[in-house]
Amino acid sequence: MADELTAAAPPPARRPRVVLGVAGGIAAYKAVEVLRRFTESGHRVRVVPTPSALRFVGETTWAALSGGPVTTGVWDNADEVAHVRIGREADLVLVVPATADLMARAVAGRADDLLTGTLLTATCPVVFAPAMHTEMWQHPATRANVATLRARGAIVLDPAVGRLTGADSGPGRLPEPAEIAALGMSVLARGADGVRPDLAGRHVLVTAGGTREYLDPVRFLGNASSGRQGYAVARAAAARGATVTVVAANVALPEVAGARTIAVTSAAELRERVHEEAPAADVVVMAAAVADFRPAAPQAYKIKKETSAPDTIALERNPDVLSELLVNRRPGQLLVGFAAETGSPDGGVLDHARAKLARKPVDLLVVNQVGNGLGFEVADNAAVVLDTNGRQTTIDRMSKDLVAHRILDLVVGFSTDRADGTGVEPVRVPVRTPR
Repeated sequence: MADELTAAAPPPARRPRVVLGVAGGIAAYKAVEVLRRFTESGHRVRVVPTPSALRFVGETTWAALSGGPVTTGVWDNADEVAHVRIGREADLVLVVPATADLMARAVAGRADDLLTGTLLTATCPVVFAPAMHTEMWQHPATRANVATLRARGAIVLDPAVGRLTGADSGPGRLPEPAEIAALGMSVLARGADGVRPDLAGRHVLVTAGGTREYLDPVRFLGNASSGRQGYAVARAAAARGATVTVVAANVALPEVAGARTIAVTSAAELRERVHEEAPAADVVVMAAAVADFRPAAPQAYKIKKETSAPDTIALERNPDVLSELLVNRRPGQLLVGFAAETGSPDGGVLDHARAKLARKPVDLLVVNQVGNGLGFEVADNAAVVLDTNGRQTTIDRMSKDLVAHRILDLVVGFSTDRADGTGVEPVRVPVRTPR
Protein backbone atom coordinates (compact mmCIF):
# COMPACT_ATOMS: atom_id res chain seq x y z
CA MET A 1 0.00 0.00 0.00
CA ALA A 2 2.76 2.45 0.93
CA ASP A 3 4.53 1.86 -2.38
CA GLU A 4 1.26 2.36 -4.27
CA LEU A 5 0.59 5.65 -2.54
CA THR A 6 4.06 7.13 -2.88
CA ALA A 7 4.83 6.44 -6.55
CA ALA A 8 6.88 9.16 -8.19
CA ALA A 9 5.08 11.67 -10.41
CA PRO A 10 5.96 11.76 -14.13
CA PRO A 11 8.13 14.53 -15.61
CA PRO A 12 6.34 17.77 -16.54
CA ALA A 13 4.45 17.74 -19.85
CA ARG A 14 4.67 20.39 -22.53
CA ARG A 15 3.09 23.77 -21.85
CA PRO A 16 -0.64 23.59 -22.63
CA ARG A 17 -2.07 26.28 -24.91
CA VAL A 18 -4.89 28.29 -23.37
CA VAL A 19 -7.10 30.84 -25.07
CA LEU A 20 -8.49 33.35 -22.59
CA GLY A 21 -11.53 35.00 -24.13
CA VAL A 22 -12.69 38.21 -22.46
CA ALA A 23 -16.16 39.60 -23.12
CA GLY A 24 -17.34 43.14 -22.47
CA GLY A 25 -18.47 43.17 -18.86
CA ILE A 26 -17.28 45.01 -15.77
CA ALA A 27 -15.87 41.73 -14.43
CA ALA A 28 -13.28 41.82 -17.22
CA TYR A 29 -10.77 43.23 -14.76
CA LYS A 30 -10.94 39.97 -12.79
CA ALA A 31 -9.80 38.05 -15.87
CA VAL A 32 -6.39 39.66 -15.35
CA GLU A 33 -5.96 37.49 -12.23
CA VAL A 34 -7.01 34.38 -14.19
CA LEU A 35 -4.37 35.23 -16.80
CA ARG A 36 -1.72 35.72 -14.14
CA ARG A 37 -2.42 32.34 -12.57
CA PHE A 38 -2.14 30.52 -15.88
CA THR A 39 1.06 32.24 -16.99
CA GLU A 40 2.73 31.81 -13.59
CA SER A 41 1.95 28.09 -13.67
CA GLY A 42 3.70 27.74 -17.02
CA HIS A 43 0.81 27.81 -19.50
CA ARG A 44 0.98 29.57 -22.86
CA VAL A 45 -1.95 32.00 -22.97
CA ARG A 46 -3.39 33.87 -25.94
CA VAL A 47 -5.81 36.58 -24.82
CA VAL A 48 -8.69 37.22 -27.22
CA PRO A 49 -10.87 40.10 -25.99
CA THR A 50 -13.95 41.44 -27.70
CA PRO A 51 -13.86 45.10 -28.77
CA SER A 52 -16.18 45.89 -25.87
CA ALA A 53 -13.84 44.20 -23.39
CA LEU A 54 -11.09 46.67 -24.30
CA ARG A 55 -13.28 49.44 -22.89
CA PHE A 56 -12.73 47.89 -19.46
CA VAL A 57 -9.14 46.58 -19.70
CA GLY A 58 -6.79 47.85 -22.40
CA GLU A 59 -4.81 45.91 -24.98
CA THR A 60 -1.49 46.88 -23.40
CA THR A 61 -2.38 45.14 -20.13
CA TRP A 62 -3.28 41.89 -21.85
CA ALA A 63 -0.21 41.94 -24.09
CA ALA A 64 2.18 42.72 -21.24
CA LEU A 65 0.85 39.99 -18.97
CA SER A 66 0.46 37.29 -21.62
CA GLY A 67 3.62 38.07 -23.54
CA GLY A 68 1.74 37.63 -26.81
CA PRO A 69 -0.23 39.58 -29.40
CA VAL A 70 -3.74 40.78 -28.62
CA THR A 71 -6.25 41.23 -31.41
CA THR A 72 -10.02 41.47 -31.53
CA GLY A 73 -11.09 41.38 -35.18
CA VAL A 74 -11.02 38.72 -37.86
CA TRP A 75 -9.23 41.21 -40.17
CA ASP A 76 -6.26 41.67 -37.83
CA ASN A 77 -3.12 39.76 -38.86
CA ALA A 78 -5.02 38.20 -41.76
CA ASP A 79 -1.91 36.32 -42.92
CA GLU A 80 -2.05 33.99 -39.91
CA VAL A 81 -5.79 33.25 -40.36
CA ALA A 82 -6.15 33.74 -36.63
CA HIS A 83 -9.90 33.17 -36.45
CA VAL A 84 -9.29 29.55 -37.50
CA ARG A 85 -5.79 28.81 -36.21
CA ILE A 86 -6.22 29.97 -32.62
CA GLY A 87 -9.17 27.70 -31.89
CA ARG A 88 -7.66 24.71 -33.67
CA GLU A 89 -4.39 24.88 -31.74
CA ALA A 90 -5.86 25.48 -28.29
CA ASP A 91 -5.96 22.90 -25.49
CA LEU A 92 -8.56 24.97 -23.62
CA VAL A 93 -10.73 27.98 -24.39
CA LEU A 94 -11.83 29.83 -21.26
CA VAL A 95 -14.20 32.81 -21.52
CA VAL A 96 -14.01 35.17 -18.51
CA PRO A 97 -16.39 36.87 -18.14
CA ALA A 98 -19.00 35.33 -20.41
CA THR A 99 -21.69 37.96 -20.85
CA ALA A 100 -25.28 37.29 -21.90
CA ASP A 101 -24.48 38.83 -25.29
CA LEU A 102 -21.39 36.70 -25.86
CA MET A 103 -23.20 33.46 -25.02
CA ALA A 104 -26.13 34.43 -27.26
CA ARG A 105 -23.73 35.03 -30.16
CA ALA A 106 -21.96 31.73 -29.45
CA VAL A 107 -25.28 29.87 -29.55
CA ALA A 108 -26.21 31.54 -32.84
CA GLY A 109 -22.85 30.57 -34.36
CA ARG A 110 -21.85 34.16 -35.01
CA ALA A 111 -18.29 34.87 -36.07
CA ASP A 112 -18.24 38.65 -36.18
CA ASP A 113 -15.14 39.06 -34.01
CA LEU A 114 -12.05 37.00 -33.25
CA LEU A 115 -13.45 35.48 -30.05
CA THR A 116 -16.67 34.14 -31.58
CA GLY A 117 -14.69 32.90 -34.58
CA THR A 118 -12.35 31.07 -32.20
CA LEU A 119 -15.30 29.48 -30.42
CA LEU A 120 -16.58 28.14 -33.74
CA THR A 121 -13.28 26.49 -34.63
CA ALA A 122 -12.24 25.17 -31.22
CA THR A 123 -12.15 21.39 -30.89
CA CYS A 124 -10.84 21.46 -27.31
CA PRO A 125 -12.86 21.89 -24.10
CA VAL A 126 -14.60 25.28 -23.84
CA VAL A 127 -15.44 26.83 -20.47
CA PHE A 128 -17.74 29.83 -19.98
CA ALA A 129 -17.63 31.72 -16.66
CA PRO A 130 -20.76 33.91 -16.77
CA ALA A 131 -21.08 37.29 -15.08
CA MET A 132 -24.06 39.62 -15.44
CA HIS A 133 -26.91 41.15 -13.48
CA THR A 134 -29.34 38.77 -11.85
CA GLU A 135 -32.22 39.65 -14.15
CA MET A 136 -30.08 38.93 -17.20
CA TRP A 137 -28.90 35.57 -15.82
CA GLN A 138 -32.45 34.53 -14.94
CA HIS A 139 -34.02 35.69 -18.22
CA PRO A 140 -35.50 32.78 -20.23
CA ALA A 141 -33.35 33.68 -23.25
CA THR A 142 -30.14 33.39 -21.23
CA ARG A 143 -31.27 30.18 -19.54
CA ALA A 144 -32.07 28.68 -22.94
CA ASN A 145 -28.69 29.74 -24.31
CA VAL A 146 -26.89 28.21 -21.33
CA ALA A 147 -28.81 24.96 -21.80
CA THR A 148 -27.91 24.91 -25.50
CA LEU A 149 -24.21 25.48 -24.84
CA ARG A 150 -24.18 22.72 -22.24
CA ALA A 151 -26.02 20.37 -24.58
CA ARG A 152 -23.29 20.99 -27.16
CA GLY A 153 -20.64 19.93 -24.65
CA ALA A 154 -19.43 23.30 -23.35
CA ILE A 155 -18.84 23.79 -19.64
CA VAL A 156 -20.96 26.70 -18.43
CA LEU A 157 -20.43 27.49 -14.76
CA ASP A 158 -23.19 28.81 -12.58
CA PRO A 159 -22.28 32.31 -11.42
CA ALA A 160 -21.67 33.06 -7.77
CA VAL A 161 -24.15 34.83 -5.54
CA GLY A 162 -23.00 38.15 -4.12
CA ARG A 163 -22.40 41.83 -4.71
CA LEU A 164 -22.80 42.94 -8.32
CA THR A 165 -22.22 46.32 -9.95
CA GLY A 166 -23.42 49.14 -7.73
CA ALA A 167 -25.66 48.22 -4.82
CA ASP A 168 -27.19 45.15 -6.48
CA SER A 169 -26.65 41.69 -5.03
CA GLY A 170 -27.72 38.25 -6.17
CA PRO A 171 -26.78 35.43 -8.57
CA GLY A 172 -24.67 36.72 -11.43
CA ARG A 173 -21.35 37.51 -9.77
CA LEU A 174 -18.24 36.12 -11.44
CA PRO A 175 -16.79 33.21 -9.42
CA GLU A 176 -13.45 33.89 -7.78
CA PRO A 177 -10.63 34.09 -10.36
CA ALA A 178 -8.48 31.61 -8.43
CA GLU A 179 -11.21 29.00 -8.66
CA ILE A 180 -11.93 29.70 -12.33
CA ALA A 181 -8.25 29.12 -13.03
CA ALA A 182 -8.23 26.00 -10.87
CA LEU A 183 -11.21 24.58 -12.74
CA GLY A 184 -9.55 25.32 -16.06
CA MET A 185 -6.40 23.55 -14.92
CA SER A 186 -8.52 20.62 -13.76
CA VAL A 187 -9.95 20.36 -17.26
CA LEU A 188 -6.47 20.54 -18.79
CA ALA A 189 -5.19 17.89 -16.42
CA ARG A 190 -7.47 15.34 -18.07
CA GLY A 191 -5.39 15.63 -21.24
CA ALA A 192 -6.29 13.06 -23.88
CA ASP A 193 -9.10 11.71 -21.68
CA GLY A 194 -10.93 15.02 -22.08
CA VAL A 195 -13.75 16.28 -19.92
CA ARG A 196 -17.17 15.08 -21.01
CA PRO A 197 -20.47 16.25 -19.52
CA ASP A 198 -21.09 12.75 -18.17
CA LEU A 199 -22.57 14.12 -14.94
CA ALA A 200 -24.93 16.56 -16.66
CA GLY A 201 -28.35 16.60 -15.06
CA ARG A 202 -27.08 15.02 -11.84
CA HIS A 203 -26.75 16.64 -8.43
CA VAL A 204 -23.49 15.89 -6.61
CA LEU A 205 -23.18 16.65 -2.89
CA VAL A 206 -19.61 16.84 -1.56
CA THR A 207 -18.39 17.30 1.99
CA ALA A 208 -14.91 18.75 2.47
CA GLY A 209 -12.53 19.93 5.18
CA GLY A 210 -12.29 18.97 8.82
CA THR A 211 -14.78 19.52 11.61
CA ARG A 212 -13.94 21.25 14.89
CA GLU A 213 -15.34 20.23 18.25
CA TYR A 214 -14.90 23.08 20.74
CA LEU A 215 -13.72 22.44 24.27
CA ASP A 216 -14.15 26.11 25.16
CA PRO A 217 -14.48 29.29 23.05
CA VAL A 218 -10.76 29.12 22.18
CA ARG A 219 -9.73 25.45 21.96
CA PHE A 220 -11.09 22.64 19.86
CA LEU A 221 -10.45 19.06 18.81
CA GLY A 222 -9.77 19.00 15.09
CA ASN A 223 -7.69 17.50 12.34
CA ALA A 224 -5.34 18.60 9.57
CA SER A 225 -7.71 18.26 6.62
CA SER A 226 -7.45 21.30 4.32
CA GLY A 227 -10.46 20.42 2.18
CA ARG A 228 -8.36 20.36 -1.00
CA GLN A 229 -9.39 16.87 -2.09
CA GLY A 230 -13.08 17.49 -1.46
CA TYR A 231 -12.91 20.78 -3.32
CA ALA A 232 -11.11 19.04 -6.18
CA VAL A 233 -13.95 16.51 -6.40
CA ALA A 234 -16.49 19.35 -6.44
CA ARG A 235 -14.49 21.20 -9.08
CA ALA A 236 -14.24 18.11 -11.27
CA ALA A 237 -17.96 17.40 -10.89
CA ALA A 238 -18.80 20.96 -11.94
CA ALA A 239 -16.52 20.62 -14.95
CA ARG A 240 -18.38 17.43 -15.90
CA GLY A 241 -21.73 19.18 -15.92
CA ALA A 242 -23.12 18.35 -12.49
CA THR A 243 -25.06 20.63 -10.19
CA VAL A 244 -22.74 20.73 -7.19
CA THR A 245 -23.32 21.50 -3.52
CA VAL A 246 -20.38 21.61 -1.11
CA VAL A 247 -20.73 21.32 2.66
CA ALA A 248 -17.41 22.81 3.77
CA ALA A 249 -16.07 22.36 7.28
CA ASN A 250 -13.53 25.07 8.14
CA VAL A 251 -12.03 25.30 4.63
CA ALA A 252 -9.80 28.32 3.98
CA LEU A 253 -10.02 28.09 0.18
CA PRO A 254 -11.96 30.11 -2.40
CA GLU A 255 -15.40 28.66 -3.08
CA VAL A 256 -15.50 26.22 -5.96
CA ALA A 257 -16.50 27.94 -9.20
CA GLY A 258 -19.92 26.80 -10.31
CA ALA A 259 -20.83 25.20 -6.96
CA ARG A 260 -23.02 26.24 -4.05
CA THR A 261 -21.09 26.23 -0.78
CA ILE A 262 -22.52 25.77 2.72
CA ALA A 263 -20.08 26.53 5.55
CA VAL A 264 -20.20 24.51 8.77
CA THR A 265 -17.99 24.12 11.83
CA SER A 266 -18.81 21.03 13.87
CA ALA A 267 -19.79 17.46 13.08
CA ALA A 268 -23.30 18.19 14.33
CA GLU A 269 -23.64 21.11 11.90
CA LEU A 270 -22.26 19.05 9.04
CA ARG A 271 -24.69 16.24 9.87
CA GLU A 272 -27.65 18.62 9.85
CA ARG A 273 -26.80 20.19 6.52
CA VAL A 274 -25.91 16.91 4.84
CA HIS A 275 -29.26 15.41 5.83
CA GLU A 276 -30.98 18.51 4.44
CA GLU A 277 -29.18 18.29 1.10
CA ALA A 278 -28.76 14.53 0.58
CA PRO A 279 -32.37 13.69 -0.43
CA ALA A 280 -31.95 15.76 -3.62
CA ALA A 281 -28.49 14.38 -4.47
CA ASP A 282 -27.78 11.65 -7.02
CA VAL A 283 -24.21 11.23 -5.72
CA VAL A 284 -22.95 11.95 -2.20
CA VAL A 285 -19.17 12.15 -1.73
CA MET A 286 -18.20 12.24 1.96
CA ALA A 287 -14.66 13.57 1.64
CA ALA A 288 -14.69 15.60 4.89
CA ALA A 289 -12.72 14.42 7.90
CA VAL A 290 -15.52 14.29 10.46
CA ALA A 291 -14.58 14.05 14.14
CA ASP A 292 -15.55 10.78 15.79
CA PHE A 293 -15.67 12.38 19.25
CA ARG A 294 -16.56 15.70 20.86
CA PRO A 295 -16.12 17.10 24.37
CA ALA A 296 -18.95 15.91 26.58
CA ALA A 297 -19.12 19.20 28.49
CA PRO A 298 -17.83 22.19 26.46
CA GLN A 299 -17.15 25.21 28.62
CA ALA A 300 -18.75 28.62 28.13
CA TYR A 301 -15.51 30.42 29.12
CA LYS A 302 -11.86 29.86 28.35
CA ILE A 303 -10.35 27.25 30.63
CA LYS A 304 -7.49 28.85 32.60
CA LYS A 305 -4.43 26.70 33.00
CA GLU A 306 -3.57 28.30 36.33
CA THR A 307 -6.84 27.55 38.10
CA SER A 308 -9.14 25.18 36.30
CA ALA A 309 -7.29 23.06 33.78
CA PRO A 310 -8.85 19.58 33.77
CA ASP A 311 -6.79 16.45 34.33
CA THR A 312 -8.90 14.67 31.73
CA ILE A 313 -11.37 15.70 29.03
CA ALA A 314 -14.47 13.57 28.85
CA LEU A 315 -15.53 12.76 25.29
CA GLU A 316 -18.70 11.45 23.72
CA ARG A 317 -19.26 9.95 20.29
CA ASN A 318 -20.52 12.01 17.39
CA PRO A 319 -23.27 10.51 15.26
CA ASP A 320 -21.97 8.48 12.30
CA VAL A 321 -23.20 10.53 9.36
CA LEU A 322 -22.12 8.04 6.71
CA SER A 323 -23.96 5.18 8.42
CA GLU A 324 -27.07 7.33 8.67
CA LEU A 325 -26.89 8.11 4.95
CA LEU A 326 -26.74 4.38 4.20
CA VAL A 327 -29.93 3.82 6.17
CA ASN A 328 -31.81 6.78 4.71
CA ARG A 329 -30.58 6.97 1.12
CA ARG A 330 -33.12 6.98 -1.65
CA PRO A 331 -33.13 4.35 -4.42
CA GLY A 332 -30.46 4.90 -7.03
CA GLN A 333 -28.37 7.27 -4.92
CA LEU A 334 -24.64 6.52 -5.02
CA LEU A 335 -22.57 6.95 -1.86
CA VAL A 336 -18.81 7.49 -1.82
CA GLY A 337 -16.98 7.33 1.50
CA PHE A 338 -13.41 8.25 2.40
CA ALA A 339 -11.09 6.42 4.78
CA ALA A 340 -7.97 8.23 6.00
CA GLU A 341 -5.79 5.49 7.47
CA THR A 342 -2.31 5.10 8.92
CA GLY A 343 -2.19 1.41 9.65
CA SER A 344 -1.57 0.03 13.16
CA PRO A 345 -0.23 -3.05 14.98
CA ASP A 346 -3.66 -4.58 14.35
CA GLY A 347 -3.47 -4.31 10.57
CA GLY A 348 -2.40 -2.36 7.52
CA VAL A 349 -4.13 0.52 5.78
CA LEU A 350 -6.18 -1.70 3.49
CA ASP A 351 -7.07 -4.09 6.31
CA HIS A 352 -8.67 -1.24 8.24
CA ALA A 353 -10.31 0.09 5.10
CA ARG A 354 -11.89 -3.25 4.23
CA ALA A 355 -13.18 -3.54 7.77
CA LYS A 356 -14.75 -0.09 7.43
CA LEU A 357 -16.36 -1.07 4.14
CA ALA A 358 -17.80 -4.17 5.78
CA ARG A 359 -19.34 -2.01 8.52
CA LYS A 360 -20.46 0.71 6.12
CA PRO A 361 -21.14 -0.84 2.70
CA VAL A 362 -20.96 2.32 0.60
CA ASP A 363 -20.74 1.93 -3.16
CA LEU A 364 -17.17 3.23 -3.30
CA LEU A 365 -14.64 3.75 -0.51
CA VAL A 366 -11.64 5.98 -1.27
CA VAL A 367 -8.71 4.93 0.91
CA ASN A 368 -5.94 7.44 1.64
CA GLN A 369 -2.79 6.75 3.61
CA VAL A 370 -2.18 9.87 5.71
CA GLY A 371 0.71 11.26 7.72
CA ASN A 372 4.38 11.92 6.89
CA GLY A 373 3.54 14.24 4.01
CA LEU A 374 0.71 12.15 2.61
CA GLY A 375 -2.97 13.01 2.33
CA PHE A 376 -3.48 16.15 4.42
CA GLU A 377 -2.41 19.68 3.44
CA VAL A 378 -0.48 18.66 0.31
CA ALA A 379 -1.14 19.34 -3.37
CA ASP A 380 -1.11 15.73 -4.56
CA ASN A 381 -2.63 12.49 -3.41
CA ALA A 382 -2.88 8.78 -4.09
CA ALA A 383 -5.60 6.32 -3.25
CA VAL A 384 -6.98 2.84 -3.48
CA VAL A 385 -10.71 2.69 -4.19
CA LEU A 386 -12.70 -0.30 -2.93
CA ASP A 387 -16.25 -1.06 -3.92
CA THR A 388 -19.02 -3.26 -2.59
CA ASN A 389 -18.49 -5.80 -5.38
CA GLY A 390 -14.99 -6.56 -4.15
CA ARG A 391 -13.14 -4.64 -6.85
CA GLN A 392 -10.01 -2.64 -6.06
CA THR A 393 -8.70 0.30 -8.11
CA THR A 394 -5.31 1.87 -7.49
CA ILE A 395 -4.89 5.58 -8.27
CA ASP A 396 -1.22 6.48 -8.51
CA ARG A 397 0.14 9.61 -6.87
CA MET A 398 -0.87 12.68 -8.87
CA SER A 399 -2.52 16.07 -8.37
CA LYS A 400 -5.67 16.11 -6.28
CA ASP A 401 -7.58 17.42 -9.30
CA LEU A 402 -6.57 14.36 -11.29
CA VAL A 403 -7.38 12.07 -8.37
CA ALA A 404 -10.82 13.70 -8.26
CA HIS A 405 -11.42 12.95 -11.93
CA ARG A 406 -10.32 9.33 -11.45
CA ILE A 407 -12.79 8.99 -8.58
CA LEU A 408 -15.57 10.43 -10.72
CA ASP A 409 -14.62 8.09 -13.56
CA LEU A 410 -15.35 5.27 -11.13
CA VAL A 411 -18.58 6.94 -10.02
CA VAL A 412 -19.79 7.13 -13.61
CA GLY A 413 -18.65 3.58 -14.30
CA PHE A 414 -20.24 2.22 -11.15
CA SER A 415 -23.52 3.93 -11.98
CA THR A 416 -23.48 2.38 -15.47
CA ASP A 417 -22.54 -1.00 -14.03
CA ARG A 418 -25.42 -0.87 -11.57
CA ALA A 419 -27.85 0.26 -14.26
CA ASP A 420 -27.10 -2.48 -16.80
CA GLY A 421 -26.03 -5.27 -14.44
CA THR A 422 -22.75 -5.97 -16.21
CA GLY A 423 -19.49 -6.72 -14.47
CA VAL A 424 -16.39 -4.53 -14.53
CA GLU A 425 -12.87 -5.87 -14.17
CA PRO A 426 -10.49 -4.42 -11.55
CA VAL A 427 -8.70 -1.34 -12.85
CA ARG A 428 -5.35 0.31 -12.25
CA VAL A 429 -5.73 3.99 -13.11
CA PRO A 430 -2.54 5.35 -14.74
CA VAL A 431 -1.12 8.85 -14.75
CA ARG A 432 -2.14 10.75 -17.90
CA THR A 433 -0.41 13.78 -19.34
CA PRO A 434 -1.96 16.61 -21.36
CA ARG A 435 -1.93 16.15 -25.11
